[in-house]
Amino acid sequence: MLTVEKLVEMLGLGVIELAEGDREITGGYAGDLLSWVMGRANAGDAWVTIMTNMNVAAVAQLTDVACVVFAEGVTPDKEAVDKAKLHGINLLGSPKGVFELCGEIASCMKACSCEAAHEEASAYSEGTEERN
Repeated sequence: MLTVEKLVEMLGLGVIELAEGDREITGGYAGDLLSWVMGRANAGDAWVTIMTNMNVAAVAQLTDVACVVFAEGVTPDKEAVDKAKLHGINLLGSPKGVFELCGEIASCMKACSCEAAHEEASAYSEGTEERN
């Protein structure tokens, strides 16, 4: 399982606001047109964007994304950070480009998925051995 805290650790992301570090990341979305993001981002997504105004926090709250990752070294406005703190929204940052970040987030999700599958298989094997 990939959590926001684990993503921060794996990619060396900067933490702007970490309200729910244990929140699970279940997908990803990249976009800057807020009305488009509202209709397409899913709960649990890591949303990668370069938009920095307070409306980002509103859209993040509405869509229930796991975190917002600001790409290309942009930093959110003070109003966006304040709103994120008020509503428990995770805000992260990176100097990397959107394309690179999306690829890395997808790789992290795959790695954590494989790790979870391996742990599940190991637990199953141990249970089978005990019955024999």
